[in-house]
Amino acid sequence: MPLDFDWPLSKTWDGFLMPDRYDEDKCPDCKNGYSPQAQNLLDLWYGRLPFNPQSTGSTPLRHDTPAVRAFAERNVSRAPEFYGTGEAAIVREGQRLADLWNRSWSHHLTQDDVNALVDAGRLMDFTHTWSREGGWQAIDPPVVPTAEQVNEWSLGGFGHDGINTGVVIRARCEREGFNEVCPTCQGHSTLEKYPGQRAEAEAWEATGPPEGEGWQLWETVTEGSPISPVFASADALADWMSDPERGDQWVPAETARKFIDEGWAPTGIGSPARGYVSGVEAVGWRES
Repeated sequence: MPLDFDWPLSKTWDGFLMPDRYDEDKCPDCKNGYSPQAQNLLDLWYGRLPFNPQSTGSTPLRHDTPAVRAFAERNVSRAPEFYGTGEAAIVREGQRLADLWNRSWSHHLTQDDVNALVDAGRLMDFTHTWSREGGWQAIDPPVVPTAEQVNEWSLGGFGHDGINTGVVIRARCEREGFNEVCPTCQGHSTLEKYPGQRAEAEAWEATGPPEGEGWQLWETVTEGSPISPVFASADALADWMSDPERGDQWVPAETARKFIDEGWAPTGIGSPARGYVSGVEAVGWRES
């Protein structure tokens, strides 16, 4: 930084922010770029509209469905002070989970839905094996899981992500002859205020702050802003970082210097041995 750089502390640098003139108008005919039919499917996927598992040929979940029961037992065992204890607590939690999951299409896919995911290269937990040496390897001969298997899988762990959601909705729209995207905005969810606005926005590039001989600490949790004065040397910046008057932001001088040499650190790091500490402190642990 130039030694006379005086941008306000903790204020995002303007050059990192796309100008407001590139903001488009909200499309009046859609929420997020989907056609009305696709939006309806999205709401069914997340349980925002009434959904019946039997509409996809799926069996409604019950409190005693094995996968539901296992999830309920885990919840109760981990927080008995919240859920209670014993069989009654497990049944109650199992019923709550069953009611929750029965409201969402995402847990009651058809075989056509599953086939679309496999064709799109998804569901690799079923179709591939993984090893540290070879990474993901397709199973030979190819495997196509059943809808029942995928629906049970969706109840635990991460389940379906937004990519899966889009794949299934797109495939169903194609099968049923509906447009997937909003005809007004063509899937953008916004409309240009003037011709060429979107192209101008796509061509826009961020510009960094001016370079100079000075040293300054910046945060990158936001787009980026300065959080220290500008100093004439790295040692002076390290002295500022290790000043006890900085309170809980203080770090030892050696740690500060290692961080400066490294040039970046995450917000924080947690470990069983040390608990949660700032990324700057974690950099100081490492051997040079």
